[in-house]
Amino acid sequence: MTTPSGTRSDGMIDPRGPRFGAGITALLLAIVMLFGASTAGLVLLVVIALSFVLGTVRGAEGTWQGWIFRTLVRPRLGSPEELEDRRPPRFAQLVGLVVTGIGVVLGLFGVLAAVPIAAAVAFVAAALNAVFGLCLGCEMYLLLRRWGVIRAA
Repeated sequence: MTTPSGTRSDGMIDPRGPRFGAGITALLLAIVMLFGASTAGLVLLVVIALSFVLGTVRGAEGTWQGWIFRTLVRPRLGSPEELEDRRPPRFAQLVGLVVTGIGVVLGLFGVLAAVPIAAAVAFVAAALNAVFGLCLGCEMYLLLRRWGVIRAA
């Protein structure tokens, strides 16, 4: 059974959703980089960071990008070949929040050069996920689990 947010009752999600969201995020981050060290870039980075807040709290499927996937894209696709645990993508949202949050905080303190730099770092991760399905935050989660830093639920 799937909840309204797109998560099954067993905590498994369609992996295409976070990948789709990463594509939208990569596009927005590219726009931030084009704006450069400007107030407009900072404002857009704030919006992206707030999206990561949603993803950290509600999971990748609970973001506005997840809603677009669930509402407009998913009904047009067949069933996924396999499902994935929602915890690694949720952790990846936290990593994205930390990276973009640093750029936002520094930008708010007048270091606007940090805005496109933070956007570039986050862009690399989002683009790798969107294009190749390589989620760096998910890999960090699995590594931290293996080391015992994060405990299994």
